[in-house]
Amino acid sequence: MKKIIFPGVAGLVSGVLAATVFFADFNTTTPTTSASVKSKAEQVYVPHGELDDYYLFNSGGHSGQLFIYGVPSMRHIRTVPVFTPDPATGYGFDDYTREMLGDYTWGDLHHPAFSETDGDYDGKFLFATDVANNRVAALDLADFHTVDMLKVPNSGGPHCAAFVTENTEYLFLPTRFAVPMGNEFASLDEYSETYRGVMSAVTFDEEEQKLDIAYQVSLPPWSYDKARAGKGLSGKWAVITTYNTEEATTNLEINASQADRDYIVLFNWEELEQKIENGEYEEFDGQKMIYPEKHKGGIYLVPVAKSPHGVDVSPDGKYFVASGKLAPAMTVFSFEKAFEAIANEDFSSERNGIPVLNYESVMEREVDPPGALGPLHTQFDDKGYAYTTMFISSEVVKWDYETGEVVDRHDVYYSPGHLVTAHGDTAKPRGDYLVSLNKIAKDNYLSVGPSHPESMDLFNINGEKMVHLSSTPVNPEPHYGQMIHRDVINTFHVYQQDENNPYAVYDQKNTRIERDGDHVSVYGISMRSKFIFDAAADRPDVIEVNEGDTVTLHITNTDFDQDIVHGLGIMDYNLNFEQMPGQTKSLTFVADKPGVFPIYCTNFCSALHQEMTGYLLVKPKE
Repeated sequence: MKKIIFPGVAGLVSGVLAATVFFADFNTTTPTTSASVKSKAEQVYVPHGELDDYYLFNSGGHSGQLFIYGVPSMRHIRTVPVFTPDPATGYGFDDYTREMLGDYTWGDLHHPAFSETDGDYDGKFLFATDVANNRVAALDLADFHTVDMLKVPNSGGPHCAAFVTENTEYLFLPTRFAVPMGNEFASLDEYSETYRGVMSAVTFDEEEQKLDIAYQVSLPPWSYDKARAGKGLSGKWAVITTYNTEEATTNLEINASQADRDYIVLFNWEELEQKIENGEYEEFDGQKMIYPEKHKGGIYLVPVAKSPHGVDVSPDGKYFVASGKLAPAMTVFSFEKAFEAIANEDFSSERNGIPVLNYESVMEREVDPPGALGPLHTQFDDKGYAYTTMFISSEVVKWDYETGEVVDRHDVYYSPGHLVTAHGDTAKPRGDYLVSLNKIAKDNYLSVGPSHPESMDLFNINGEKMVHLSSTPVNPEPHYGQMIHRDVINTFHVYQQDENNPYAVYDQKNTRIERDGDHVSVYGISMRSKFIFDAAADRPDVIEVNEGDTVTLHITNTDFDQDIVHGLGIMDYNLNFEQMPGQTKSLTFVADKPGVFPIYCTNFCSALHQEMTGYLLVKPKE
């Protein structure tokens, strides 16, 4: 009998056979999930129901905010307001944050730094500085909110701060600009005699969640750029790069680049602490001030290639790495050699009363990758390698900091400044990923006109070669970032009832509106899907006041349910503030406009969100 072969079936069989031959995995072992097998898309894809491995906390620069991403997905998870008001959340509108911000409406957030224990991130707090307005802030990572802010006196922009010692004993805040002590007026002709660069030793009380200044150091009138605390054997020391040691007062592009070398400030903070205990300081403007030319010891200068930028400490605490911004080479310095030189008084000279160590006595090696230009910042992995950004040649260079051998290099897109590896500035780096924080994006993304985003390049660094995985647009300006494993941070999702809070109301029957003269206090609740300001009133969602009254709203969100956030906005009064689950917030304003003003919930909270409304009735003056 003649066989009949159906063309469709034959094609299907042939296709299956071909697919089996070319694509099937005949290996009977468990499939590997290594980067060598996974595609780049698979390495950055985080399926629904799963989480990123790491948080990336990025400086928001002149937005005054903090940007948080997930790694490896590079999804933007949250923007946390710190130094600037945020209308979306009401940060800077409610009483607590408005008082914390003062009259400032913008800030320049630089260099976030996690609190540390034994030289590694402990996931409890994060600190950041405002270069524009001489402020330092502390954030509680349990709820990702700013809890305290401190105005730093005698300072001219804490650019390289905050950098944290290995057990968060101090945050040290050096200053970018030299200014007259007390910020008094003084002519620039008196710059070298009158101006100073003040470094502040700031402490943080974790229990009280309060920042304070322990003491300050009045350094020479130079610009202090980046800084790091030591680790392990160098744990009581810290380093700061300087430029404009020429003490120029104009056209710094030229005049601050005349000297062949600038300096790294090397100081022993434990010795400075002892000076304070021994009374070796002077009082200035209410601060304990150390003057290195008067209170000798504990502070030294290390020559470095001119106009240095970054300085970074190896995980073992043995070395610090610094480079001139226009130089081709990275210089590795030895802490142990520096300690020996100090003990032997191996000084080449003295500058502004501070001993200068001999360069050759402290330098371990110079690393000069061929063709690389503009070394800026260095991070580390868990295999003994360092990674340095090259701003001018737009690349990241991987090298062995013990030998100086260059292992790999990869282009980035474009002009990288800082870079981040997982726990890469700690005593216990984790490797895994590297993110290059680039200053220029050019044509990487869809055009949005003349103003371009900046960019971040993600790399897998688990192998010998760096593997470029993705490019992500980012809002200006990621000056610095830190990458922390998700298991280190422990957040909560609902605020617990606080029966000691006199402004909190958890039961509808306790809501009320009280008048004391021309001050009206509202003790209300927000809940799905209504406001209750006075449960005993005919219209419990209405606030009635007189023109000119001072009104304080104390609003508690009584939905103790994750992600059920309420906002309270008052139309035409320029007011909005959110209440997270279980949270009580207060907002004070003057009812200076008579009329009828709708109140509504500004955070979508339920199917009847549109119905969550009320009124503010302001009776006009007679």
